[in-house]
Amino acid sequence: MKTRIGWRKRRRAAQVSMFLITAALVAAMVSCAATEYEVTFSSTDGGSVTAPGEGTFYYQFCTEVSLLATPDSGYWFVGWSGGGAPIAEVTSASTIITSVEADYSIKANFEIAPGQFGLTTSSTAGGSVTVPGEGTFIYDDGKSVGLVATPASGYQFVNWSGDVGTIVNVNAASTTIAMNGNYSITANFEAIPPGQFGLTISSTAGGSVTAPGEGVFTRDEGAVVNLVATPATGYQFVNWTGNVGTIANVNAASTTITMNGNYSVTANFETISPGQYSLTISSTAGGSVTTPGEGSFARDAGTVVSLVATPATGYEFVNWTGSVGTVGNTNAASTTITMNGDYSIMANFESLAEVNIPDPNLETAIREAIDKPTGPIYASDLAVLTLLDANSRNIADLTGLEYCTSLAYLYLVDNQITSISPLANLTSLTELLLGENQISSISPLANLTNLRKLGLWKNPISNISPLTNLINLEWLLFGDNQISNISPLANLTKLTRLELWT
Repeated sequence: MKTRIGWRKRRRAAQVSMFLITAALVAAMVSCAATEYEVTFSSTDGGSVTAPGEGTFYYQFCTEVSLLATPDSGYWFVGWSGGGAPIAEVTSASTIITSVEADYSIKANFEIAPGQFGLTTSSTAGGSVTVPGEGTFIYDDGKSVGLVATPASGYQFVNWSGDVGTIVNVNAASTTIAMNGNYSITANFEAIPPGQFGLTISSTAGGSVTAPGEGVFTRDEGAVVNLVATPATGYQFVNWTGNVGTIANVNAASTTITMNGNYSVTANFETISPGQYSLTISSTAGGSVTTPGEGSFARDAGTVVSLVATPATGYEFVNWTGSVGTVGNTNAASTTITMNGDYSIMANFESLAEVNIPDPNLETAIREAIDKPTGPIYASDLAVLTLLDANSRNIADLTGLEYCTSLAYLYLVDNQITSISPLANLTSLTELLLGENQISSISPLANLTNLRKLGLWKNPISNISPLTNLINLEWLLFGDNQISNISPLANLTKLTRLELWT
């Protein structure tokens, strides 16, 4: 407000007006001109006061002050607050203080804009959040945000805590969070215990380390850690780099590292050249693909690639699954695949149950035959056996022989056998000698139609009807039994030798 003091001359007549200036009026005018007021400007998170700025400013009485609040990206201005200052429009980012008449403290208030959410990240002692960093970050609703927690030397990542409902893996140092709301999360670290080492794993563009994952892991000294690098579509694994001295094979996507110290390794990937296709190979527990190996391989279109799956001890190969349309034989451990496209295949294995052979004398005879003096006997050991000579071994129980599915020649003369049930499905048998035992029922022989020679002398056998269908029999040694009816032999037209003495 401005005040004019003095005379005013009217045009119509010579007239003089006089104002009375009192001492009080003079004092007030001097005070107005000399007084300054303190005005402090600040802001909430999400923006700042850009005019006149933030901090404390001094203004003369009655001064008009321009204000401007500028929001950060992802925020919007809400309003001005504080101290009863005469702000023209408190909800406008650009406005004025109409008149400074006292000390004021004024704040510009901001909020996250609609359709966006804030992510506040922090960490405990022993590391930091390196992606996206630490602080508050604004993202569109639904966006998937990468998170990377990096421990300091001597520390290891533990987990993420806070608003972790949409974090893919709270126990992984490298993971993602889906922005479905305003979230605040913390990366937690702890000191690595003595006797353990840290393994830091990362990857280049084009893939990731899927076992044990990416980030920092703690393992006991000397531990052997599995490493699996998985390429993205259109990429292939190249090698491992970094502290690779104890990696079994730096060129294999699936390999191991032995923890003799603190190590940092990187899985490297590259794009597959035009005219080539990617072959990704993996396996279940119990074995591995030894040719060409496991991981991702680039091959020219039309190339025929050899595949060899090798089971571990106590396991057997089952089949190939996945993109098996051009695999030569999905049930063969050694086969081929023709590269007419990008393929991903898996070799499947299953454990072999140890075969129970309760009769120690039979077990001894089998171990001699398969040349395995000690250790478990598996079905795969017995499946390849073609001949077993176990005469005069004092064998009473044939349990376990049912796994000898390739047996062609079986000699069990002069034992203590009463039941031959385990032989019922050994359809590869061509010669079977069971003389001088205690066998009364030969029903299990009914389906052994490949038999050419059969010896059953000196047993308490009375019913030979199960032999009716054994039409390939050439020799039948049946002396010293209790047989009264031989009519079941009428169809055995290939018999050239028949002995039925008493």
